[in-house]
Amino acid sequence: MIETPYLLFLGDAPDPLAAKVAQGIKDWRPENCVGQLRMEGCMADMKLPDMTLEEAKAAGAKTLVIGVANRGGKISQAWKKVLVGALEEGFDLASGLHNLLRNEPDLVAVAKACGRALHDVRVPEVEYPIANGEKRRGKRVLAVGTDCSVGKMYTALALDKAMREMGMKSTFRATGQTGILITGDGVPLDAVIADFMAGSIEWLTPDNDADHWDIIEGQGSLFHVSFSGVTLALIHGGQPDALILCHEPTRSHMRGLPGYALPSLEDLRDLSLQMAKVANPDCRVVGVSINTQHMGEAEAATYCEAIEAQFGLSTVDPFRHGAARLAEALAAF
Repeated sequence: MIETPYLLFLGDAPDPLAAKVAQGIKDWRPENCVGQLRMEGCMADMKLPDMTLEEAKAAGAKTLVIGVANRGGKISQAWKKVLVGALEEGFDLASGLHNLLRNEPDLVAVAKACGRALHDVRVPEVEYPIANGEKRRGKRVLAVGTDCSVGKMYTALALDKAMREMGMKSTFRATGQTGILITGDGVPLDAVIADFMAGSIEWLTPDNDADHWDIIEGQGSLFHVSFSGVTLALIHGGQPDALILCHEPTRSHMRGLPGYALPSLEDLRDLSLQMAKVANPDCRVVGVSINTQHMGEAEAATYCEAIEAQFGLSTVDPFRHGAARLAEALAAF
């Protein structure tokens, strides 16, 4: 078990999206966050108290969580002084990066000498099966996006909250490092061997009550040439009954790919349904989630209204407006 509360380490994150792990924890488990630690040049800010290691320890923090999700998931050498210092100060370390804490000899040696724990959450701990495509009882909904980091996890968490408040049966199924750090359980999908990715999602979403919804955390995008594989594994392994389209309208290009424009919501709808119907012919799109974080209130409302009129589907920013209307669409499914 990873001990709470956390000190969120933002390192030298070049922009707010690079610290999306920390942002997700702060937004969905604020009670677990004592403060943040930023290095010189950090361009992310969780609006938490900036603390030194000593101040955070005195405030009760037990684990330093690496809240940065950089391209390729690497532990920066520039972070090492802080990470070593955290272990010496009595913190455990937790990370969701591909570059594992346990594979860094200096960190392992200091952790052993100080009696501290290293937690790598992006490590599969189950021998997942190969997907068989057999239909399972219960219902499943998956958020799919026009790009990476457009709000698929936030949509799923907000939807789970709204469904529970309505008395519906639902379970958020984490498939990435942030979701696992928030909920304490899940499948680190992008670290699963490719042949077993779809099977891991079948394992994650087993038979359930007929009126129970598994809310599957989305990953990547079918249109993102770097990360489309995890998205297709979620679609085929999850066999969703319902899809929610996710979009961030102020993007000028795909995340990390300046030469690629975002697809349209129509293209996202059509391709996602085509792929989903391979495993579940009855799948349909039930709503649209718009990430309006870079819009004012009036602009966000106008944009959502326009998309709703265009597609005839409930359209909201679930973090800003709540996900009740998306939950109602599933209740009427």
